Amino acid sequence: MEDVPYLGETLRRWRVGPSTFLALPERGARLMHWNITHGDGTVRDVLHWPELPSLADFTKARGGNPILFPFCARSFDRGAIHRWRTPDGVSRPMPMHGLARQGVFRLTHANDRGFTAVFVPGDEARAAYPFDYEFSVTYRFEPLGLACECTLDNLGKSPLPWCAGHHFYFAVPWHDGAVRDDYAIRIPAARRLRQDAAGQLVAGPPLALEENLANPALVDTLHTALQGHEAVLGEEHGPGRVIVRLGETAVPPPEATFVTWTVADDSPFYCVEPWMGPPNAPETKVGLHWVPPGKTQRFAVSITVR
Repeated sequence: MEDVPYLGETLRRWRVGPSTFLALPERGARLMHWNITHGDGTVRDVLHWPELPSLADFTKARGGNPILFPFCARSFDRGAIHRWRTPDGVSRPMPMHGLARQGVFRLTHANDRGFTAVFVPGDEARAAYPFDYEFSVTYRFEPLGLACECTLDNLGKSPLPWCAGHHFYFAVPWHDGAVRDDYAIRIPAARRLRQDAAGQLVAGPPLALEENLANPALVDTLHTALQGHEAVLGEEHGPGRVIVRLGETAVPPPEATFVTWTVADDSPFYCVEPWMGPPNAPETKVGLHWVPPGKTQRFAVSITVR
């Protein structure tokens, strides 16, 4: 692990085999960039990271892997966006994608293969999620992959709701001269959903098991009722495919969800996002998980390039 100056702060760099990882654990436990150096000296970006003029743009930078906690995407309370209702019936704020991506973390462990960082709730977090808990993020880096585990410890006396996720910005295309149309994604989902303007889950587009990445119907689609835990992104017959695994069992829980999203046809990234469940889980109860008092739950994902 090396320290690297970055816009007035210090980020960390890990070199593991042919892979190089960059992260700023204290800011959102954010993994920023991942590239692979091939034997011929060429470098492939796996995770995209944009050029930033300052750290003022860091939180909402379209790159790396923002951590989504305690809930993913847009939360609603009876039609009011960016709100949620706590178990005691109080309506509270809940920012887009939750609290972690813009939150402060404390680095508690780092070695030559990864790190662990613990969320330090500020005033915004305490007002939005008023519980006694510890939330931590652990990354383990491999020569051609990574594993990330989110851990939620309930330190209080009441059950703790959560539905966390990841927002991986994969660099696409990754070959010179290639375009998005040269790539496909395979997600073993039996059901597709979308979120409507009031936060409710509605039927999504009819999609095949494997779709061309340029298909606009993929954008903002929730892939659920998964028959397997691997989403595979890449060229049909080419090497270097990205395999994203949701959970540690061959078949995830029925409400576990992959999300596919990008900004525009020419964006230099495509997001494949493994979530514990769909958005607005506190209101719909779909994919909402509860941690009993004194207990711990974990959400693990991994990525391999092969």
